[in-house]
Amino acid sequence: MDRASESAEAVGLSTSRLERIRPAMQHYVDSRGYSGLSTMIARRGRVVHFEQIGWQDRELRKPLAADTIFRLYSMTKPVICAALMTLYEEGRFQLWDPVAKYIRAFARLRVFDADAAGPREQALARPVLIRDLLTHTSGLTYDFLEDSPVSGLYREARLMHNAGRRLEDLVHELARLPLAYQPGTRWQYSYGIDVAAHLIELLADAPLAHVLETRLFAPLGMVDTGFAVPAAKRGRLATMYGLPDIAAPDMTLSRLVEAWGQRFNEQIDVSASYPADAPDTFARGGHGLFSTAGDYMRFAQMLLNQGALDGARILSRKTLALMHTNHIDPALLPYEVGGMPTAGYGFGLGSRVLLNLAESALPGSVGEFGWSGAAKTYFWVDPQEELVGLLMAQAMSSFDQPEKKFQLLTYQAFID
Repeated sequence: MDRASESAEAVGLSTSRLERIRPAMQHYVDSRGYSGLSTMIARRGRVVHFEQIGWQDRELRKPLAADTIFRLYSMTKPVICAALMTLYEEGRFQLWDPVAKYIRAFARLRVFDADAAGPREQALARPVLIRDLLTHTSGLTYDFLEDSPVSGLYREARLMHNAGRRLEDLVHELARLPLAYQPGTRWQYSYGIDVAAHLIELLADAPLAHVLETRLFAPLGMVDTGFAVPAAKRGRLATMYGLPDIAAPDMTLSRLVEAWGQRFNEQIDVSASYPADAPDTFARGGHGLFSTAGDYMRFAQMLLNQGALDGARILSRKTLALMHTNHIDPALLPYEVGGMPTAGYGFGLGSRVLLNLAESALPGSVGEFGWSGAAKTYFWVDPQEELVGLLMAQAMSSFDQPEKKFQLLTYQAFID
């Protein structure tokens, strides 16, 4: 799925109205400092739009290409969750199992209590469950967030920045630190999917990269996806631009907002926190994968196809229905990342799920799901409309929202 091979009208979209996408994306290159954007739309299994705007490397004047390789950041998460659920389908665990059943260090977890008169670390009210990891209700958090002192402990431990730390070591370091919140009491974006990734290794008794390759990438024909970029392909890797590295030491959301206000937009080197050449040590769950638009479209199309693509069955439709239904108590919605609410959405096992179209304030369908990444990668799957949309850029922590404009311009092209 690496080119627009079908007439848009054949699947109920207008070619002339899809042409509105290009100038809208060009605006982000001309006026908002983006180096380049790649946009892709498939409906009913047919790619009807695939365009590249701008540069893979602005200084070298190297155009963005159909096969450009991107750092996915948090768009790694849905891939990890799909891989874990293949093991679920083999009966290797239950979603309500305590994580400590498989990762013993989680039996010693405590929770930070800023209001406690005595010791600041209190006992857990209940164990962290596997489903908590996938729904971001485990009580874990992230380094760059600032609503709990625990994030400061994470920054001191260099959890996000130390790419030389193996996944197992990262998870055990997490277990040494207190939780930010009691499990199940709050939606908090977190390292939960990294813990789930290590759980994959334990359940499959194999390295994470091997599990992803054999269970997802090879069957789906995702030939350019992995935790590293081979030397022969490194010339296709997109250069990173934008705000400072979200995984840099001591980076916080407020520092990123400050840089945004100062119009900071430079080429940035993220190789220390997101290396392209360290497959033996660098594997994560919450970020870490490299991929192309075409490869990721194959993964998303598999999800839309109820678990299969080109004869390869990855998951059952009933498992996917479980994954892409809301698992969050309404009292915890709308969920927020860094104080920014996502109106109209709930959260499933690794992906957002649209619950209320009016509250989202965008065209779409109830049941739409997907996710995004810190360097402005974004995808959504709309089962009602048999639609997948995908945007790829390398704009670190941009507060612009070209993905929302792209989504709007996709739906305005419907003619059926």
